Formats: sequence, structure tokens, C-alpha cells
Amino acid sequence: MATFQKRSGNWRAIIRRQGYPAISRTFDSKADAEAWARDEENKMDRGIFLDRREAEATTLREALERYEREVTPRKKGAKQEMHRLAAWKRDALALRSLASIRGADLAAWRDKRLAGGASPTTVRNDLALISHLFNVAAKEWGLESLVNPIERIKIPTPARARDRRLDPRPDEEGSTEEMRLLTAAEAEWTWLAPIIRLALATAMRRGELLSLDWANIDLSRRVARLLDTKNGERRDVPLSSAAVKVLEGLLEPQEGVKRLASGPVFPVSAQALDDHWRKAAKKAGCADLHYHDLRHEATSRLFEKGLGLMEVAAITGHKTLAMLKRYTHLRAEDLAAKLG
Repeated sequence: MATFQKRSGNWRAIIRRQGYPAISRTFDSKADAEAWARDEENKMDRGIFLDRREAEATTLREALERYEREVTPRKKGAKQEMHRLAAWKRDALALRSLASIRGADLAAWRDKRLAGGASPTTVRNDLALISHLFNVAAKEWGLESLVNPIERIKIPTPARARDRRLDPRPDEEGSTEEMRLLTAAEAEWTWLAPIIRLALATAMRRGELLSLDWANIDLSRRVARLLDTKNGERRDVPLSSAAVKVLEGLLEPQEGVKRLASGPVFPVSAQALDDHWRKAAKKAGCADLHYHDLRHEATSRLFEKGLGLMEVAAITGHKTLAMLKRYTHLRAEDLAAKLG
């Protein structure tokens, strides 16, 4: 049987039962204390009692720090996730215990983030992190009493897939958007134009291009092997004549630039690439063009060359038709020309 103690106007319920840890909680009224005690004893009677003390004593910040130590390092996107974890640790919810965080709390957080201008995709990814943290805590850290609050709220609908492609129409001076971008890239940074050209010729992701190593490139066979891809699988990428030309150009001596036929093809950081990309895109008059749009463009061009779904997927590394479609935007006028 539970016992009840009145202290400073509050009521404390205490449950001691053989085979279970002693538990207690304080309430404003005796009725609330009795209701809680009946519910907990009923769970013990039915054998479904779960000890909530650790979940109540562990803050979200503490859980995030443990997740950062034990889970994040095993992920492909560990570096990007570190920034997401840091943002969560600064949030007011990080001071709350895991057991006290409800779906309503995260629904309010979601609405505040969206109202502040965060994209639905960003909010989805932030919530996905917390959802996985709760699942790991419940399944692997012994906090079985935890209920995942994310499962009780509506997740924002993903943003509509971008359909931005390079505009093939020439301007008044006869330059297409691609021509202007490459001109600006060549003036901005030694490595930028080759990276753009190779991205358009291979549809490689940024990380794949920056991890490309000369040891894994066979120019005679026209194949580049990627050992570190987003989905964790190796992939052999066929090299078009345009891609081979870019790579051969990188091996040619150039004044002021040290060319190496070993090691990384592009010995640069992702941050440096991003910084120079933004400057060149702005200079070319296409500041709304994202670097990742090059992958959309390249994938669409593969289809326009007449390649089939499986052929394109083998080149790009897309695992599902849905994802491949999301990254592909064929121009209606080109399709109309094929129709005759």
C-alpha cells in the first residue's frame, strides 16, 4: 500500500513494494497523489511497471551529449549532425528531463521554428534527430519508460523538390547561364571551374567529388571508383569524354598551382568550396542557384542523352525511383521536340 505525507501544503505519495524500487512523487492535492499511487500500483500488479527515475533525472542535454559520443560518430553525416546537436543543446528544452518532454512541447517548438523562417525540411531533420535519440534511449540505454514524443505530433510536409536548372537560353551577349557561371568560377578560384565541369559530367555529390582520389581513377578505362558515398556503398562512375578532359586538364602543369597525380583530385575543403561557389554564383548573376542544383542538372542531362532508369541510377547512386525522380527535371520543350 502507498503511504501519504503532507509537507508544506503539498502531498507526497510513497510506494514501497517488494521486488520494485521505492518511488515517490509530490502533488498539490491528496486526491492527485492517491490517483497517481493507484495507477503505479496497478502497473505493478499487471507486471507492466517501468522505472521512470532515470528518465526523470536525465536532462535532454545530457542525453544529447551521450548521443553525440556514442551514436553520431558512427553516422556518415557525423560532421553535419554535430551542428544540429549543438543547436539542440542551446535550446530551452535541453534543460528539461526526458520524461517531462511531451508531444505538445515539441509541437510548440516546431511551430516556432517554422514561424521563424526555418524550412520544413530543416525542421523535419531536427525532429528526426530527437526521435532517434528517444528510441535509442528507450531501447539501448535502459530508459524503457520513455515514450517517443515525436510520434505524437505532426511532422512538417517536405518542401517541394527544387526544379532549378541551368538556363540554356543565351543573354544579350550570347552567353548562357552555364557559360557565365564557368567564367566567374575561373576568375574566382583555381579549383572551382573544374569541380563544376566534373559535377555536370558525372552527377557526383559534393562529398563524392571531394573524396575522389587519383588512385581510384582509371583514365584508360574511363572509370572513377568512389569508395565513400552517401549510402555507404562503393560505386564505379563511368567517365564521359568531357569528364576525362577535365581530369586530364588537372594533370597538366599550371603556373602557380601544384598538380599531383596522387592523393585527392581536389585537395580542398567543403567550406572553401561553398564560400567560393557563393561568390562566383553571385558574380554570374545566378545567386539563386545552389551548388546541389548541379546534381539535378547532371542527372536530367543523363536522361536527355537517352539513358534508361537503371543506367542513370548506376551512375548517380540513387537507390529508389522516387529519389531519382526528385533529382530529375526534364524540360517540357525538350520532350515536345522528341514527340515531333
